[in-house]
Amino acid sequence: MTTNFLDGRVIVAVGDITEQDTHAIVNAANSTLLGGGGVDDAIHGKGGRAIYDECLKIRQTVYPGGLPTGKAVITPGGDLKARFVIHTVGPVYGMNGGRDAELLADCYFNSLALAAEKNLRSVAFPSISTGAFHYPKHEAARISSRAINDFLDLDDIVSEVRLVFFSESDARMFLKHQNFIAGPKTA
Repeated sequence: MTTNFLDGRVIVAVGDITEQDTHAIVNAANSTLLGGGGVDDAIHGKGGRAIYDECLKIRQTVYPGGLPTGKAVITPGGDLKARFVIHTVGPVYGMNGGRDAELLADCYFNSLALAAEKNLRSVAFPSISTGAFHYPKHEAARISSRAINDFLDLDDIVSEVRLVFFSESDARMFLKHQNFIAGPKTA
């Protein structure tokens, strides 16, 4: 199952984020940047020591208190197909003083801005915060699609944003609740 939006600049697919052959993949990290569960664990596990070592340097030099929610940093992709990993910390639902939507949108927007800054043309995202951080999937679909849409309206460097869902049911939930301006094209 693959569905496209925004003249093919956004692709919704089901698969393994660690197997994406894009310039960068996004890691739904925790603030320590040193691995965790779910997507974070899979990316660190498959990407190898290079990702961990670079994250450790970032913690020691730039974010000693941990990466703030909504911010993004980049590391090499290590042993992954993707050359780079963009790490962002999504909000834990209900724990941000009413700023959940803003912070989730920041994850997507700031990750894409970092990709554009590094001249990376293709980026694959998991569904940020909808697992262990309990963000409702239907709300996350609306917020993430609007943030991506807003960024792509301003940018012409990033030519492909791939939204990779672990299951078909999660992809269907996203498609049902997405808020892209242009309609979908199914291939």
